[in-house]
Amino acid sequence: MKPYKIGYTTGVFDLFHVGHLNILRKAKDQCDYLIVGVSTDELVKEYKQKSPVIPYHERLEIIEGIKYVDKAVPQLDRNKLSAWEQIQFDVMFVGDDWRGSPLFSEVERKLSQVGVEIVYFPYTKGVSSTLVKEKMKV
Repeated sequence: MKPYKIGYTTGVFDLFHVGHLNILRKAKDQCDYLIVGVSTDELVKEYKQKSPVIPYHERLEIIEGIKYVDKAVPQLDRNKLSAWEQIQFDVMFVGDDWRGSPLFSEVERKLSQVGVEIVYFPYTKGVSSTLVKEKMKV
């Protein structure tokens, strides 16, 4: 029996790589039903000040095609409490590169008040969309 019923994670998932797959696999190992929020192009532009390489609708389709994902939804903003109000997940999965950040310290505080745990997974070293983009410049 898995420790959680409904899990939630989010990401841009631009230039999908093994680090993305690792977090989805590990998340699904711990929950019966995994919902994944995929950041819209507008949201990415807002907080990263750049556009994703792969358009939103294609990134969403990629995530929907991953066997570990039960449902993919748009992530329109970074308000995780609002997402919880809509989805009612009991755990959120996050890469440990976010641990201790101001954003996730606040997320932890707010979600703990509604009984949601945050599980941090080890960041996959040596791979990121940024590194993929750098290698493409060569």
